[in-house]
Amino acid sequence: MSDSTDTTEPEAVRSNSQPMSAGIVTALVGFTSSFAVVLTGLAAVGADATEAASGLLILCVTQALGMLWLSRRYRMPITLAWSTPGAALLAGAGAVEGGWPAAVGAFIVVGIAIVLTGLWPTLGRIISAIPTPLAQAMLAGVLMPLCLAPIIAVRDAPAAVAPVILVWLAAQRFSKRWAVPLAFLTAAVVIGISLVTSDRVLDAGAMIPRIDLTAPSWTWQAMIGIAIPLYIVTMASQNIPGVAVMNSFGYTVPWRPPMIVTGIGTIVGAPAGGHAINLAAISAALAAAPTAHPDPKRRWIAAFTAGWAYLVLAAGAAAVAALVAAAPAGVVETVAGLALLATLAGALTSALSEASEREGAVVTFLIAASGVSILGIGSAFWALLVGLIVRAVLQGTTLPSLSRKSSLQSKP
Repeated sequence: MSDSTDTTEPEAVRSNSQPMSAGIVTALVGFTSSFAVVLTGLAAVGADATEAASGLLILCVTQALGMLWLSRRYRMPITLAWSTPGAALLAGAGAVEGGWPAAVGAFIVVGIAIVLTGLWPTLGRIISAIPTPLAQAMLAGVLMPLCLAPIIAVRDAPAAVAPVILVWLAAQRFSKRWAVPLAFLTAAVVIGISLVTSDRVLDAGAMIPRIDLTAPSWTWQAMIGIAIPLYIVTMASQNIPGVAVMNSFGYTVPWRPPMIVTGIGTIVGAPAGGHAINLAAISAALAAAPTAHPDPKRRWIAAFTAGWAYLVLAAGAAAVAALVAAAPAGVVETVAGLALLATLAGALTSALSEASEREGAVVTFLIAASGVSILGIGSAFWALLVGLIVRAVLQGTTLPSLSRKSSLQSKP
């Protein structure tokens, strides 16, 4: 009996260590590669430093709890993430009528819409019926100003920004996965040097984790300018691709439970500053690929471990936000811009992939990139609206048909 136990336990430990390591890497890469975008987006729509730090913390917690439940319940490596494209959209949208409370109200509406998408499959089909080139062109336009930030920062603060870009470029050559995290570590060193050589002081009190609640309000400008584009971007650029990524690794993700879980998580997290959580797309591969474990039935441990890792990272969210607040001008913007380059490249490729859709996609891209605000509504909404009109005129069509083939899974 003892011989059997001695043989089995080390094998079990070895079997679990691989997916657990993959889960830790998934959380670390997911957090460090895009937290700067989240803080930038929340600040743009009116959050102060404390509210933005609270938002980052609650996003970690809500997506962690969702991952823990979904991965264990369905024995699949179902990973969740905050909506990075959504945060980028917020950064481009800027403050709306009603300020931060109105933005919080818009986040709650997005959460409700995601829940309804899980309960009412027709809503999901409406989103999937929006032409992919137009949705991706809108996203690319929103990302463009953020991705230009490193160029502007090099002009304005070359000594602070150049090391970050050089480390990112070197890491791209050897390990793309760790390029942005290493760029952030370099930025942290730059911030540390700046604090030592200047009279600025890091706010120790701001490094203590805390939840800062905001009573929501609702304005029609926030509903149209934030809620609708944020919902579309989260669905089209995160949830639907997230299902496709999982399918590519042989997993059929049930559509309804993740939508309900992420929708409720978004609603619960909104008063604390969380803008949206969703199925992971890019980082999903880190937990679902064979590198996480040769046996597909054991890879759920990677997502489960990532959930616990995000709870640990949540405790450090305030410290990270405080460090970002102390950064020299241009450094955080550079990290955020570098983090979004791959997303921008993918969005542009998708937007221009179909020749018949290019005119509408280019118009959508330009309007979204312009940052114009009309009637208090940001450019993302107008970009998609005008893009659909241009497409209809040029192709002689009306609104996209709901009969288009969808990749959504409607079963519970």
